[in-house]
Amino acid sequence: MPDHVDQILEQWAEQRPDVDASPMAVIGRLKRLAQLTDNELRRNYARHDLDSASFDVLATLRRSNSEHTLTPAGLMRSSMVTSGAITQRLDRLEARGLVSRKPSDTDGRGVQVTLTAQGLRLIDAVLPTHLETEERLLAALSKSERVRLADTLRTLLESLGDRTD
Repeated sequence: MPDHVDQILEQWAEQRPDVDASPMAVIGRLKRLAQLTDNELRRNYARHDLDSASFDVLATLRRSNSEHTLTPAGLMRSSMVTSGAITQRLDRLEARGLVSRKPSDTDGRGVQVTLTAQGLRLIDAVLPTHLETEERLLAALSKSERVRLADTLRTLLESLGDRTD
């Protein structure tokens, strides 16, 4: 069954048969998929009075270590939040009592960000609904299709320099 991107490709083939628009088949679908999934995930975050960056900070602290503590730089490396956004996110989360900041025990200039008990309760409540949303979004794919897609996307991301090292 043709989708929106197929229609775009057909239009390009008709209007500019001299160009190969085939990359749009992948990139266009990735962009549309990102928009659709972001909208669904945002709805879930909003139910818990969060946005995606705040969820990511709380989830990163929750999964990082048993103390649920990281430096702002560690948070930035381990999460999907940019450096410019991390201070603002931490200010908002701290004002809500979800994280606390205190001077580092090992670095006099450094700061440690810790998930508070309230923050821990919130992220533990949000995580199951987040995963349910993701499961619903992937319901059209079999387990083996999900594995293949995840592997293919990892290969593409690595080729573009997206690595953890």
